[in-house]
Amino acid sequence: MARVVVDVVMKPEILDPQGQAILGALTRLGIQGVNSVRQGKHFELDVDDDLDDAAVTKLADTLLANPVIEDFTISR
Repeated sequence: MARVVVDVVMKPEILDPQGQAILGALTRLGIQGVNSVRQGKHFELDVDDDLDDAAVTKLADTLLANPVIEDFTISR
């Protein structure tokens, strides 16, 4: 069994209101030095060792992320 991690974030050109809200809260808390926040989703999947990269990419692209507005990265 292998672990696959898929991280999904909004594409850079898409407005991220949650990230902006977090950034505003950091400013109100007096935390300096954070210039940008992008909020996303983190998925951990336990998969069979023989599940290939193409299957994982298809899974991420069709189920976990909306490819029109989100990018994703996969790591094993």
